[in-house]
Order: sequence, then structure tokens, then C-alpha cells
Amino acid sequence: MQPGKKHAGKFLPAILVLLAMLIVACGGSSGNSTATSNKLSDDKQIYVSPDSGLSDVATLDPALSTDSASISALDMMFVGLVQLDDNLKVYGELAQTWNTSSDGLTWTFTLRQGLKFSDGNPITADDVIFSIDRALKPELKSTVAPAYLALVKDSDKRFAGKIPTLINDSLFAPDPSTVKIVTTQKAQYFLDALTYSTSYVVEKSFVEKYGDTDFLKHLGEGGCSGPFILDKHVSGQQVSFIPNKNYWGPKPQLKKVVFPFYKDPQTTYKAYQSNQVDTAGVPTANLDQARALPNKQFRQAPELAIDYYALNFLVKPFNNIKIRQAFALAIDKDTISQNIYKGSRLPTNHIVPQGMPGYNPNLKGPGGVTSTKGDKDLAKQLFQQGMQEEHYTTANFPQVTLTVATGGSQTAKNEFQFVQQQWKDTLGVSVTINDEDFNKLLDDTSAATGNAKGIQMWAIAWIADYPDPQDWTTLLFGKGSPYNETNFGENQSKNASTEQQIQNLMTTADANQNNAERISQYNQIEQQLVDDAAWIPRLQRQSSYVLKPCVKGIIDNAQGLVPPADWSKIYKTSDSPCANTNTYK
Repeated sequence: MQPGKKHAGKFLPAILVLLAMLIVACGGSSGNSTATSNKLSDDKQIYVSPDSGLSDVATLDPALSTDSASISALDMMFVGLVQLDDNLKVYGELAQTWNTSSDGLTWTFTLRQGLKFSDGNPITADDVIFSIDRALKPELKSTVAPAYLALVKDSDKRFAGKIPTLINDSLFAPDPSTVKIVTTQKAQYFLDALTYSTSYVVEKSFVEKYGDTDFLKHLGEGGCSGPFILDKHVSGQQVSFIPNKNYWGPKPQLKKVVFPFYKDPQTTYKAYQSNQVDTAGVPTANLDQARALPNKQFRQAPELAIDYYALNFLVKPFNNIKIRQAFALAIDKDTISQNIYKGSRLPTNHIVPQGMPGYNPNLKGPGGVTSTKGDKDLAKQLFQQGMQEEHYTTANFPQVTLTVATGGSQTAKNEFQFVQQQWKDTLGVSVTINDEDFNKLLDDTSAATGNAKGIQMWAIAWIADYPDPQDWTTLLFGKGSPYNETNFGENQSKNASTEQQIQNLMTTADANQNNAERISQYNQIEQQLVDDAAWIPRLQRQSSYVLKPCVKGIIDNAQGLVPPADWSKIYKTSDSPCANTNTYK
């Protein structure tokens, strides 16, 4: 997902939160709640969790979700066949059981009994296959469905408009409780991919009644399969949710959850201090103050999230590998981590983050550099070699623009200005910084795929969509992947054939049933991606946030998700301080 899922990953998919976004991870174990004597009355069971640096969520349509803010909202209202629990393990949500055919290509899911949408209509196998097929409708122009549903047989043909539907082609509903999905290959990560929101179940009759777009305006009436329904959505103000009385699992104790929109992290944190919200990310400048708060309000948790710079291989000068490597090695990530982020983010050369299956502790940076401080001498040497290869001089070197979305974060601005100066001091290149709206950045990064006129270089982040290294390799750099926004292997550079060999290895690793071999292949892939500066990874995130003592049942996990049933454990007590929620009643 880039967080930035983004995208959700992108993406936050999450998608992957993007650079401008602070993750607040909350959740808890499923089951019935334990009674407490100081639990607040129902009219005060309102949880206020702000979205920082945004004026709105990008979408409330599961088929279109790319960023963490949208996915957080979607997770309230929709669920899928399978999802991830607090330990990031796949469990059956709408599906009670599943099995595969002897060749590993056909997956059969049996739905739980008595499932209902929020309007009381039954959730059936027809709704499940309709939802997956709908996500791939070419008219929706989803930037995520072709990637997360790529294993579904003929999904590429459906998305390209070459066939009218996947129903009775690779998606089957032989009876109301049975779903069959035919895949293109054996793949260990198929269930993980199904946990992404493109597979969430929407109500077929509801969408057909109101239409692919307008059904989103009526989510307070029906159409939701998750623990909440839409209460209010006002651009520039908030999106809020109330419990779905027909959700199959344990019901939420909270009577309302509100995501108000705040223009920047500092404003959000001030809102926390003045008891307007229940939680907030902590800006770097406030870390020491937050750590000193009583009652363990400050929390910090590792995240499967990497902040990185992306370079478009189709746009000069980044079609040259040595120039890309030079830009990577000119950056002192240690100083960024220690002096700018005050240790709240960790310097890294990795694409696959620490904590993920497939993390390679022996990975090296470009040119075999092991330090995260970079290597300025090697950067200068590589840069001059790249200049000679491309016949560049100081006079004709292409103008370079770094596109970012700070969301008003002064810390992010400080980082980009620091890196801008390092490129100037080490390479003699004056880089222009273009700070734009977060949702505009999402659109621009998506448009970079296969686009020689797309944006040149950008700063963003990726949050794990599911705990498998495929989510950090093939999904982001594979041949034909819509997330291959840097155009790795999809270019005419001198190194394209080597890049394409690595793309072929990705396909091999994806299908490999020997897990040890598979991980070794992903390690080889990641090392080559880093050598090629397919990304310039810079920081692995930790979520640093504060939470009011009155909020109970919150459990952190490295992906920042809340499994649907976990909401049954989250509630508010009279413990002080607590946010004043009268505004949201």
C-alpha cells in the first residue's frame, strides 16, 4: 500500500499511509467485552481519530482504494472472504472454510451461515463474485484491482475489456454458500492478496439499484458488510460511522467513530492537547513533550512501512543507472533519522522492511555500500561516469524536480530541504521541490507507469498490504504491474535486459512452493532492485502517537489495521483526560 498504500499499499493496499500521513494503529482481540464499572454511557461512546494532512478521503469504494486513509474508512464498512488478524495471519471473515484443488489453481470457499448486509439482505456467493468482478470493470479504471487481483484467471482480459465478465469464467457461485475462484498459477500469497480491500464484498442489488458511483451516497441505508455503516461524509470536515446491527461478528461497543480531517500534523496534535480528538500522531518537535505525558498516553510501535524516493526510469536523467545510484549514495540517512526525525524513524537501505518475512539482514546499498550514511565520494564518481555516458555537461544536465506531499508537516519539509542541499553539495545538482496535495500525488504517481512524460522523482511511502515479500517486489516492480511506477524493466536503457531477468525471477519466486528457496529468490531480487536504485529507501517508520487514557482495548500491530471483530473490545471510560465529543453527537 503506498502510504503512504499508497499507494495501502500504495500506496497504506496500502497501501499501503503516504509520507504526509501519520498512522494510528489500533485494534484488539475479538470476543465479548469485559464489563467495567467506569465505562461511559452509550451517548459518550464516540471515538475521534483524525486524518492528518487531508481534506477528504480519496474514495469510499473498495474497488478503488489506494491510500491508508481511504482503506481505514473502508475497513469500517466492508469485509472480504478472508482478512488479517492482529498477528497479521489470514483468518476467515465471511468464509468459514476453504480448500484448494489438487493442482492448486481452484480455491473453494464456504461462507458462514446467516451473513447479512447492513440492510438485512443476505450476503451470498453471488455478492462475493460480483464484487471481485466489479473491481475489474474497465469503466471503474481501478489502479489497484489489476494488481491485487492479478492471480484471478483472465483478470487482465476483464480489465482490458476483452471479456465482459469473469463470472462463470474464473469466478463461480455454484450455490449461495459456495465461492470458487480459479487462479492462473499456484501462489502462496493468494489468500494474503484477497485480504486487500479490492476483494471486499459490496451488495450486488444495492449497486445495481443506485449505480457504480451513486451507491456510495447511500451507504447509510445499506450495502455494507462490515462492523459499521456510514454515518456522515462531509468533504473538508469528517467521515463518521455507526455500528452495523447486522454485522455477523461481535458488535462494536462504540456508538460512533469519527475521522475528522485536519490540515497538518501540528494542528492535529494541538487538537489532541485541547481534548478535541482521542488520538493523534506526534510531530517530531513534540516527541519529548509527548513522552512525558502521564498515564502512558505516548505510544510507539514498529511499522511495515518504508519511506522512499522513486525515480522514473523513462525520464532523463534517471534512465542512467549510475546517476540513480549517485543520487542514492549522496543521502546521509542517519542524519535524517537522528537530527530531523529524532529517532522516530529508522535509516534503511531496504525495500522489504524489518519484521517482514523475507527481510534480508545482509542486504547492501548501491555499489556494495553497507552504511546508511551513504558514500559521497562514490556518489561523485558514479555521477561523473553517468554524465560522461549520457554526454551531459553542467549546462545541459536535465532539470530535476522532486514531487512531494508534506501535508503541512514541517519535519517533512526539513527532510526534503536537507536532501535537496545534499544533492547540491555532493553532485552539484539544483533540485526543485514541488509540494502538492496528497491525493494529487497519488494520481501523479499512478500516471507515471509507462509514461515518459510522467513525474520525474517523488517522495512517498509504502505500507505492507499483506505479510509476504511479493507485496514488496513483484507487486511494485513486476512486468505489467500497474504499481511499477518507476518503470523498472519497462524501458530502453542499457540495463533493461538485466532488469527483465529480475522480473522473470519474480515470476519464478511467486510460484515457488519451496519457501526457503522462495525467500532466497526474493532476497536476490531485492538486492538487485536496490543496486539499480529502483527505489531509494530512506527510512523505516515507527508510529509515534498519543492516545487518551479513557480509550480502552487498543492494540498496536505493525500494519496499522483493526480486524473487524476487534472493535468489540474498544470502548471509552471516565478515566481522564478524554476528548470532548459533544461536537460529534
